[in-house]
Parts: sequence; C-alpha cells; structure tokens
Amino acid sequence: MKGLLAALLFMTRLPLPKRMARAADFDCLMPWLPAAGLVVGLPVIAVGFLLSPHDPWIAALVALLVWIGTTGALHLDGLADVVDGLGAAHGDPVRLSKVMADPHIGSFGVVAIGAQIATKLVLLHAAIGREDWLTLLLVPVAARIGPIFWTLSLPPLHGGLASGLRSATKARHLLMWLGLLGLCSIFAPVLLAALPALFVWHMFVARKLGGISGDSHGAGIELTESWLLFCVVAASRLR
Repeated sequence: MKGLLAALLFMTRLPLPKRMARAADFDCLMPWLPAAGLVVGLPVIAVGFLLSPHDPWIAALVALLVWIGTTGALHLDGLADVVDGLGAAHGDPVRLSKVMADPHIGSFGVVAIGAQIATKLVLLHAAIGREDWLTLLLVPVAARIGPIFWTLSLPPLHGGLASGLRSATKARHLLMWLGLLGLCSIFAPVLLAALPALFVWHMFVARKLGGISGDSHGAGIELTESWLLFCVVAASRLR
C-alpha cells in the first residue's frame, strides 16, 4: 500500500500529507499507477454526472479542468516536452535530450498542449452525452497500464525518473493489470482499445526517441486517454 500512497503523492495533486510515504516508497510507485488512475477518474465522472443534466458542454469543461487539476497537468507537461524535443532536435539525439530536459516550454509544446486540451474537451462532451460512466471511470486506469509496459519493454532514455523506477517494476505487475483490464472489458469492451495504443506508442518511442523517460510516459498516458475517449464515442455510434 505504500507504493499506492507514493503513486498518489507523486502523480496527483490530492492534498495528502507527504509523511504518508517514505522516500524509498517512491521507487515502488510504478506498479500502482493504474490504481492511481482510478482516483483520477472518480472526480471526473462525478462532475460529469452531476453537471451533464444542466449543460453537457459545461459538464465536459469542468470535468476536464478537474482532470487536469487532479494530475497537476503533469502528463500534459510531458507531452509538451516530447513534442518540443521532436520539433527542435531534427534527428539529433543529443539535442533531443537537451530540449526535453529544458524546463521552459517552446512553441511546439504550447501547440501540443492546446491541441490535446481541445481534443479532450470535445471528446469528453461527446462521451458524457453517452453516459457510459463505468468506461469513463476506467479510461485513466487503462491508460496508466502503459508506463508499466513501456518500462519493461524499452530502455531508459537517460538516468531520470523512468530509470529509477525500473527496479521495482516486474512482468507480473503488467500481467496482473492486463488480467484486470480483461475482466473490466466484459462490462466495458472499449477498454481493450488501449492495447494497440500502448504498442503504437512503444514503437514510436523506440524509433523516434530511442528510450523511455518520464516525459514520454506522460505523453503516452495523455494520448492513450484521448484515443480511448475517441473509441468510447465511436463505439456508441456503431450500436
């Protein structure tokens, strides 16, 4: 359970006392990321459920703000860093790492954040209108299985966060969460669409970045969440 508390402290902005987890517990947070995703999803669907009868667009906007606020925009920052790096590096791996490590955001990153927020807003509006609350709750959970898979299947890009979390991440953790995803898919089949997204991001990172980092974990989570929201909307239109 210490790993779960560490995951909530590091990956969310919930008002939890930092003394609840020791420094050593943060090395074990990776296997608990999907569980932290459940905590992210709960306030999002709560807001959507309460506000959707009044105005679906307001419900989507507030739900998205809650989503961003709960995560502290951590994954959006990772997406911006990855896009900035790819936009400025021009195939130079040294420059890529330098740009991604720069705390300042560039024009590529600004565009990426804006596009991601707009995409999520539109998709959330459409998804909330379908009232598939269980699937929406589990979207952040399914997306956070990705970092476990990418940690096990990709080399670290540098000696940062992603590298430090590798030792406590085991294949059994991935198998456990994939098994739970399979069980959840009985009630929310759209969640299985996360699997190709995880593989596509793996191939993209391997080819374009050469290794996984905290930034590319965050970018992968954001893009997988948007993909799953799109699949929720598309699946409802096919029924």
